[in-house]
Amino acid sequence: MAAPTDLAFDPWDPAFVADPYPAYAELRERGRVRYFEPTNQWLVAHHADVSALLRDRRLGRTYLHRFTHEEFGRTAPPPEHEPFHTLNDHGMLDLEPPDHTRIRRLVSKAFTPRTVERLRPYVRNLADDLVTALVEAGGGDLLKDVAEPLPVAVIAEMLGIPESDRAPLRPWSADICGMYELNPSEATAAKAVRASVEFSDYLRDLIAERRENPGDDLISGLIAAHDEDDDRLTEQEMISTCVLLLNAGHEATVNSTVNGWWALFRNPGQLAALRADHSLIPTAIEELMRYDTPLQLFERWVLDEIEIDGTVIPRGAEIAMLFGSANHDPAVFADPARLDLSRADNPHISFSAGIHYCIGAPLARIELAASMAALLERAPTLRLAEEPKRKPNFVIRGLEGLAVELG
Repeated sequence: MAAPTDLAFDPWDPAFVADPYPAYAELRERGRVRYFEPTNQWLVAHHADVSALLRDRRLGRTYLHRFTHEEFGRTAPPPEHEPFHTLNDHGMLDLEPPDHTRIRRLVSKAFTPRTVERLRPYVRNLADDLVTALVEAGGGDLLKDVAEPLPVAVIAEMLGIPESDRAPLRPWSADICGMYELNPSEATAAKAVRASVEFSDYLRDLIAERRENPGDDLISGLIAAHDEDDDRLTEQEMISTCVLLLNAGHEATVNSTVNGWWALFRNPGQLAALRADHSLIPTAIEELMRYDTPLQLFERWVLDEIEIDGTVIPRGAEIAMLFGSANHDPAVFADPARLDLSRADNPHISFSAGIHYCIGAPLARIELAASMAALLERAPTLRLAEEPKRKPNFVIRGLEGLAVELG
């Protein structure tokens, strides 16, 4: 599928996917909003607009709390996709108030700062073990050896999923997340449906077991969570919450890790500064998430007509907020194409904003800091072994692998 010839934005072009940032600059120069026919979406590329629209209640992640598909001018998903949509549509990321408010409040009773903080030693020890194994092997694939296993194990540990059951988690997550790309194929949808059924069945059994034998884990906490009116999460809401925590909780961390180290290898002066001063780790994490944003695009439905810079966008339209472009907007970030690990003023929106701000952001930062610290301390001579290949996906931005060796 080709993009309009007057626009460099082309999410199916490997050259664009490899480096979308020049095309974003062109988009920003052409105005504040632009219609993109291949996906029937309005592209919003400026930081101020993206930030404001993330908080604008005239937009929503769903429209079904107010309209039927027909009333909204949309076609219902095909029946064979139903398992995916049941799973996806009961997670708080794809709900709006009052359902979103209720579920987030109940999840927050179990997913507390104390729960996250309690994981810090486990995260650091696991990061140390993974990096030690990489060093002992003389190198390897940073994606498969460190970036992937760390957050998957952490989320599984938090949920209370036994180690013997963890192997399918990453494949299930990858297949489900395929549906978040632009215009996914029927083959992608079939894989997402199959993964949705298998993951849901597994979690349904695990929830039933935890009801009988509660433990000190998040699933037990979700079962027990209730408010003053004794309102509780339904079984489907718990299943959807667990899948969301795994998908959102590790996709961003995995891709931030490999995108970040690939950026560091391409900016040796910044890597040398980081190796010389590990106190830069907190600002380095924020800058690397800004510099090569792991989630490039986030969608919203227009629930009530809005106007952007004189352009009226009607109810029923879809807006694509370009996080990667917003994070490179020179109106907000001085010299945005330059990697600056000491950048202090860094209001990136990689974790979104408003009511859908990422509930797992504190845990993601702990994981990113742990793996970065372990690699800096235990592999100070780490270097790129070969040029990586970028995944063909646009929305969720990552690498096929990142081969490294010890210098």
